[in-house]
Amino acid sequence: MELEITDARRIWLRAQRLDVDEPFGAGPEAVAAAVRQLGYVQIDTIHVIERAHHHILFSRIPGYRRADLAQAQSVDKSVFEVWTHALSYAPSEDVRFFLPRMRQLRTGPWLSWHAAATPQDVRRVVARVRDGGPLTIRDITDDVLVDKDWLWASRKPSKLALEIAVTWGLLTVSERAGMLKTYELTDRHFGWLRRPRPATARQELAYRLDRALRAQGVVSLPSVCFHAPKLKPAARELIESRVRRKQLVPVTVAGVEHWAAPETLDTVPPAPDPATVHLLSPFDPLIIQRERLELFFGYQHVFEAYVPKPKRRYGYFALPVLAGDRVVAAIDLKTDRAARRLLVQQWTWTGDGSDGTHRDDIDRALSRFEQFQLAAVT
Repeated sequence: MELEITDARRIWLRAQRLDVDEPFGAGPEAVAAAVRQLGYVQIDTIHVIERAHHHILFSRIPGYRRADLAQAQSVDKSVFEVWTHALSYAPSEDVRFFLPRMRQLRTGPWLSWHAAATPQDVRRVVARVRDGGPLTIRDITDDVLVDKDWLWASRKPSKLALEIAVTWGLLTVSERAGMLKTYELTDRHFGWLRRPRPATARQELAYRLDRALRAQGVVSLPSVCFHAPKLKPAARELIESRVRRKQLVPVTVAGVEHWAAPETLDTVPPAPDPATVHLLSPFDPLIIQRERLELFFGYQHVFEAYVPKPKRRYGYFALPVLAGDRVVAAIDLKTDRAARRLLVQQWTWTGDGSDGTHRDDIDRALSRFEQFQLAAVT
């Protein structure tokens, strides 16, 4: 069955909740609902404009406040930080699907990037949290400082030990102020008397497939196994078993193999209002899978922060602009926090936006985005 590109695109936008203005409501509950729908929200350190996790949530929650995420993470404990394809927020109800990987990292080979911190260092920081309560890296003042071996490293060896303890599931990030993390015992943070039962490999794979179906509507092997290509043979076997049970339907999108649930194909959403404009983060789940984005939208996005300036097409930190169901522009923005202004560094029209008909709607979106940006500087 051939699925028209326009239909596939609208199904994906509906799954991403980018075809309506306020799909999740407001408050910490909206944050939890958005993270659940998307499967995860990527955390990023770049601060040219607001950090990616806040930006992604704002794109779907117009009344979003940073305090809503803080409450969801630290008070409601409905989301937690974990490594997906990158450091991300994921639903706390899904923690059992991440426990096998945490255990594997703890018991597997000692990786080369761990060389600056030994297992003894990890045990030491865990014991420190266990005995003294939650702490930040600033609370550790007795480290012997070392030279940084990469740009974002810390001179405190304890920092790496804390991060390893998080990847092992011994500690979790119980609070975040900007990029400053508070570390707590995982079991104590969640109030576990007994840890959840870790998912089996089969359950973990089914979770990955179900997460992709929920967040994408129409999936391919690369989109299900994003940054995990070794899972493709097992994922295909699981998909084919669901096809045999008529739980999934094979479709092709522009000649590329995809699958969707029958009920997803029964009612293709209408085209979103072209006046519905989103300035999307380069790390937004709609944008991050570049080949899928190009297939569905005919738009090729390049993250150019690490591209030499003379070779940039869209700019240092360009945001794809979604108007209705089309990517119509890429705008390179920078927040001047001292002057309290959002600066447009470069504006590039793309595709259907080349005639400029979306200019007024984008200007209004920029005004809303500026208000959101500056709300962090009060």
